[in-house]
Amino acid sequence: MKILLVCAAGMSTSLVVEKMKKALGPGEEHFVIIAEPVEKFKEIVKDFDVVMLGPQVRFKKSEFEKIAKAYGIPVDVINTTDYGLCRGDKILKAAKELYEKNEKEE
Repeated sequence: MKILLVCAAGMSTSLVVEKMKKALGPGEEHFVIIAEPVEKFKEIVKDFDVVMLGPQVRFKKSEFEKIAKAYGIPVDVINTTDYGLCRGDKILKAAKELYEKNEKEE
């Protein structure tokens, strides 16, 4: 699974990425998790399976959902508390659930 975290600048989100990678379980070593700024979204979204937005860019959700929908990619906002506390395990779980829900709907 390829997970894209979208943020404003990338500093705090890079910490979240590291925590998410540490939370990967057996058989998930191949997961790709990266953080990119809002400006790169349109050019790279097609390369991912799921998109999670940092709370600071939640205002972009509807715009990004329209773009991602063309590729069948779900978009959601990371829980503010989980983001603030860098709960990589919970954010990873939310990303996997979003992906699975999207797979069932297709």
